[in-house]
Amino acid sequence: MKFRDRDFLITNERIIFRVYGYCHPDNASICDVEYAPSDIYKSDDIRAIRGKNQYFKFYFDGGLKFIQENYPQYQVFYRPLNAKLVGLTYNQVSEVRKPEKKLQTILASYPKDILVSKTQELIDFITQHSTLKSKDFGVFGSILHDFYHVEFSDIDLIIYGRKELEILREILREFYKKKYFDLRNEFNPPDNAVYKKNWRYTNYSLEDYIRDNARKQIYAIIDSKDIGRKIKIEFEPVKKWNEIENEYNKIDKIIPEGWIKATARITDSKDAFYIQSIYEIEIEEIILGPQIDDIKRIVNYLEEFRGQAQNDEKILVEGHLEKIITKNEEFHQITLSYASSYHEQNLKRLE
Repeated sequence: MKFRDRDFLITNERIIFRVYGYCHPDNASICDVEYAPSDIYKSDDIRAIRGKNQYFKFYFDGGLKFIQENYPQYQVFYRPLNAKLVGLTYNQVSEVRKPEKKLQTILASYPKDILVSKTQELIDFITQHSTLKSKDFGVFGSILHDFYHVEFSDIDLIIYGRKELEILREILREFYKKKYFDLRNEFNPPDNAVYKKNWRYTNYSLEDYIRDNARKQIYAIIDSKDIGRKIKIEFEPVKKWNEIENEYNKIDKIIPEGWIKATARITDSKDAFYIQSIYEIEIEEIILGPQIDDIKRIVNYLEEFRGQAQNDEKILVEGHLEKIITKNEEFHQITLSYASSYHEQNLKRLE
């Protein structure tokens, strides 16, 4: 079996897991649990309902707690951290859903409703106005799992490949300028719904979030007259198979060493848009934390902080300092993740 970020794995209980990133043990995948059927999980959060109360979506650490308390067998041992993380061994997987295959099925079929039709039209429009092909895309979210609602659901798409992502960002920039396909950047100007977010980050402002996301180009809105509402569009970057390097067997140990706040210059941002995002850096100043000189990179697992900065740009970072021990070297990295002090973490571009 071979999986990558944003592939979806289903268990016998019909719990839906998303493969998370690209660093996995042999014969297992680290995952984020995304949905559970209503016969085993319910939520009072009205945002969580999928389908006709068929499934509920997890938010924040709800999925982690659900697995730890009810299905602890859906954790795998992660040797570098000497800990168990949410995930599945391959013999626990009863079904696999691949976003690229689902999209090809949609494109080859007669649209059964207007949301599917809009998805087809959007892919057709992009491929007609660029060198991108339909095979460069996938679909995830409620459309992948067939519990979307025409009147409420978003269109969640994947773009595969580094080069393909840059082509897409450039063509979307042009679409936004010329207002093709009734398509606009969700964050430039920001949609009113953005200001209604329950913003929890303490060191990263909503204004910085809006500024940074506008530049990424991958968040869009269609003002659809056909449906009579705004449809949010997301283009999630995922690596091509030949771009993936699994570091799991190279890393012997990851040792937590506390909290750090620093400024740095980006030296390599080619993997900044992915989960996990990797920013190669040169530290300029350590504001808080150990004064060490071998911090090589930032490793980010949070969607808010992917694609934040490009080569030669200066950033401010606040997160967890970790010592990395490999077979060939030792160095430090700064990690942003779903861990303690979640909302104190920060990665922002400095003007």
